[in-house]
Amino acid sequence: MNRAEREAAARRIMERVPPQVPPELYGDVLRRGARRLRRRTLTRRLMWLVLCAACVAFFVWAMTARPWVEPPSQTTPPYTGW
Repeated sequence: MNRAEREAAARRIMERVPPQVPPELYGDVLRRGARRLRRRTLTRRLMWLVLCAACVAFFVWAMTARPWVEPPSQTTPPYTGW
């Protein structure tokens, strides 16, 4: 099947009369879709909150621990007793 034939077959399928759907099914689909959308929005907001909390925690840790500062050398004794 070449591209033109596939497009023609797809058009024929889309132009058919849609099958009759029970009316209660439409309401169920709308409810489920709305629920899925709310859950997806809540999950996305929760993930952003977790990401922001992790960034703040890392920033606070970096400011208190200062991992970029080299620790003082402990190999030489102090100058006492001169």
